[in-house]
Amino acid sequence: MGFTLATWNINSVRLRTGLVQKLLQEEAPDILCLQECKSPVDKIPLEDFAALGYGHMVARGQKGYNGVAILSRLPLADAGHVDWVGRGDARHVAARLEDGTVIHNCYVPAGGDVPDREINDKFGHKLDFLTEMRDHFREDRPGRAILVGDLNIAPREDDVWNHKQLLKVVSHTPVEVAHLSDAQEAGGWVDVTRADIPQGPLYSWWSYRSPDWDAADKGRRLDHIWASGDIAGSAHASRIMRGARGWTQPSDHAPVFATFDL
Repeated sequence: MGFTLATWNINSVRLRTGLVQKLLQEEAPDILCLQECKSPVDKIPLEDFAALGYGHMVARGQKGYNGVAILSRLPLADAGHVDWVGRGDARHVAARLEDGTVIHNCYVPAGGDVPDREINDKFGHKLDFLTEMRDHFREDRPGRAILVGDLNIAPREDDVWNHKQLLKVVSHTPVEVAHLSDAQEAGGWVDVTRADIPQGPLYSWWSYRSPDWDAADKGRRLDHIWASGDIAGSAHASRIMRGARGWTQPSDHAPVFATFDL
C-alpha cells in the first residue's frame, strides 16, 4: 500500500476552505492532516472536501480555537485521542487505515512570547504537554505509526533563519528542543523530512508580521512528519510546499508532504 500524506496548519478551516480545496485539487495527497481548524467538528465543511473525493474524516474540534482533522480518500477508523495536560483542548486525534497504520495528528501549544514558565503559563503548558506526550509514547511505544502536525518547535540550527538570534525566542529555545527530542526518542520516532532532506535550511512557517515574507525569508520549520522506526524507511519524496504561503489570504504555515510505500 502506498499513499502520500500532507500536514498543514490551516489557521481556520472554514475561513480557508477554498485553500484546502485548492491544495486537494492541485496536489491530491491521499491524506491531509489539518491543525488549528478553529471549528467544531460538525461545522467543518466536509461536503466541500467530499466533492473532491475526500469523504473520510476523523476530527476533534472546538469553537474558535485549536482543532485537528484528518481528511482522506482512503477509509479511516477513529483511533481516539489523548488530552495531554487535561485542558480539554482539541490538540490530538488518531486515525487507523485499513492496513493497520495509525496516523497521529498533533497541535502542540505555541507557548506564548516569554520562554519562562515562572512568568508565562503558556510556556509551562507547552513543556508539560511535551512531557506527557513523551510519557505516553514511552509507555505505548508506537509501531506502524506516523505522527504529524504543527509541533511548534524548530529543533535544528538550520530549521530557523538565524540560530543565534532565536536561541531565546519561543520555538527554538534549548529547553523546548530538548523536550521535543525526548518525546521523539521515547517513541522511537524518525524525523522523516530530515531523513529525506538531511542538509540545508528548511522552513514551513513565516510570520504574518513580515511585510515581505518571501524576500526576508525569516522562516522556521515548525511542522513535522515523523514515522515509527519500523516503517520510516518506506518514506520518500518529502517536500515543503512553500508556494502555498503566497496564496491569497494564506495560512502562515506551508504544507509538508511525504510519501509512504508500505
